[in-house]
Amino acid sequence: MPGDLTWLAQHREDVLEPELAICDPHHHLWDRVSHSERFLLDELLAEFGGHRVVSTVFVECAAFYRADGDEALRFVGETEFVQGVAAMSASGHYGEVRACAGIVSRADLTRGADVPRLLDAHIAASPNRFRGIRHASAFDPNPEIRRSHTAPPAGLLGDAAFRRGFAELERRGLSFDAWLYHHQIPELTALARAFPNVTIVFDHFGGPLGIGPYQGKRAEIFAQWKRDVAELARCENVVAKLGGLLMAINNWGFDKRPKPPGSEEIAATTRDWYLHAIDRFGPKRCMFESNFPMDRVSCSYPVLWNSFKRIASGFNAEEKKEMFRGTAERVYRI
Repeated sequence: MPGDLTWLAQHREDVLEPELAICDPHHHLWDRVSHSERFLLDELLAEFGGHRVVSTVFVECAAFYRADGDEALRFVGETEFVQGVAAMSASGHYGEVRACAGIVSRADLTRGADVPRLLDAHIAASPNRFRGIRHASAFDPNPEIRRSHTAPPAGLLGDAAFRRGFAELERRGLSFDAWLYHHQIPELTALARAFPNVTIVFDHFGGPLGIGPYQGKRAEIFAQWKRDVAELARCENVVAKLGGLLMAINNWGFDKRPKPPGSEEIAATTRDWYLHAIDRFGPKRCMFESNFPMDRVSCSYPVLWNSFKRIASGFNAEEKKEMFRGTAERVYRI
């Protein structure tokens, strides 16, 4: 499980602006028995630590696929699972939060004429919460860089079969979450221009890598990233998730320390990435995200959201409302 709880407990701090309502638009749930990794509703709720999280969005992570039946429909098992978790939260038994009020699932968009059937199966499994698809495209040719869990080929976003499937999202009013690496951002820009009526969510700042051949090149990568993000932001159908920047692949080194960092240090270290994205997309097209439990490798949930609040301290109340809740709930129709 990313982030050892004993290690994380070495640093605690008071929650900043505890009254500020939050929609966390990106987290996962799973029960990986073989690895003793459990992160379900109880574990999610235990993370909040005083932050006022009022709603969340689940994003696919290969959890609870169907074990048998039509292979193409096995991903629908994840939607069925999360729909049940969302119903538990919607009962009010767990307090104010409405966890998994939006669901982003997985479908193989390269399956051509079969894609409508796959999307409709997700909609049937969650007619009131299913909002979109993430077909991850993160690919790097270097063997030191792990491809995303969908094992995509190079150039997936420009693939003709993928684009035929992608067109079905527009026909159903579904969004697309894009998970890729920083050098693939121009590929996403081309996709966004080809489908201006599909809402595309730019996950995790485009995955700026800091490992393998990218280690020690952060300044160079940041300079190119800024240019690529500025061009992507010109596509009005793209919105940005602000987070997912503390994973091991980003290689800030926080996870290798004897004690975890505090929110002030995290904000100071990462602020320029956030402020550039906000400057280019604007608050109404930006949403802070936890990416938990993946980003827990570097810090706790309370510390992470404190760092977001520090980064956003120069914005007015309306702008904060958009970035902490409004954009996410509007995009995912919560």
